[in-house]
Amino acid sequence: MGEGLTKAAARNIFYGGSLFFFLLFAALTAHSHWYAVTQSTASLELTDSVRHGKEVWEKHSCINCHTLLGEGGYFAPELGNVWTRYGGHDNPEGARAALSGWIRAQPTGAPDRRQMPAFDISDEEMDALIDFLRWTDAIDTQGWPPHPSG
Repeated sequence: MGEGLTKAAARNIFYGGSLFFFLLFAALTAHSHWYAVTQSTASLELTDSVRHGKEVWEKHSCINCHTLLGEGGYFAPELGNVWTRYGGHDNPEGARAALSGWIRAQPTGAPDRRQMPAFDISDEEMDALIDFLRWTDAIDTQGWPPHPSG
């Protein structure tokens, strides 16, 4: 017990630790890629309607007020889970009608409330926008947003 840590022991600890953490990093990277390919996008089909809905979303600058999966403005509610909030999993047609009706009813004119402006959106654009919101709701966000109301 006289010498303590030798140069050879320190070198072995360094190389062993480096190898261990490199292998750990490679395993976690492989797991992330496996998860992204097999789990999170397995049920997400990117249709033409969803693509068009994203274009409508961008055309009307919805992200300036709303957040989508945590990104965007914080003036209006999170829309990443709006399909779930409107009961789209249990009643898709009812949720579609409710979302369309809510968007078309804006602004409501309720005093002391933030108001969404009126947008001139055709029926085709409205269907595409709702398809886009339904598609974003299907993304596995691992518990985001933390509160169901967004």
